[in-house]
Amino acid sequence: MGKLFLLLLIVVPAMEIGVLILSGNTIGIPITILLIILTGVLGAALAKKEGLNAIRTAQLQASQGQVPSGVLLDGICILVGGVVLLTPGFITDALGFFLLIPQTRAVFKGFLQKIFKKAVQSGSFVYVSNNRWNRKP
Repeated sequence: MGKLFLLLLIVVPAMEIGVLILSGNTIGIPITILLIILTGVLGAALAKKEGLNAIRTAQLQASQGQVPSGVLLDGICILVGGVVLLTPGFITDALGFFLLIPQTRAVFKGFLQKIFKKAVQSGSFVYVSNNRWNRKP
C-alpha cells in the first residue's frame, strides 16, 4: 500500500503538469488559470454543502439511536474530495468532484466498505463497540 501511495505521489503530479501545459497551449494560459480557480471555488462550495448535509444526517441518526456508519463514509469521501479539489489540476479536480457528487460518491463508498470489511476479517482492523448508540437514557 505504501509503494502504491508513493507511486501516486510521483505519477499524479507529473500527469497534472502535462495536462496543465496541454491546456495552456490549447485554450490559453489565462483561461486555464481561470478554470483552475473556478473549479476550486465551485468545489469548496459543494464540499461545504455536502459536508453540512452529512453532519445533519449523522446528528439525526445519532439522535434516533442509530449508528451513522454510511454517513461517516460520506464524510470521509467529502473530506478527501474537498482536499483534492484544493490542489491545482484538472485530474485531481475530476476526482474531487467524483467524491463530492452523491451519485458518484456511492461507487467510492462501496469500494471503501469492501476495504474495511477485508481489514476487519483479516484482523488488521479491530472494531470495538460499547453499544453507546443503543442505550436508553
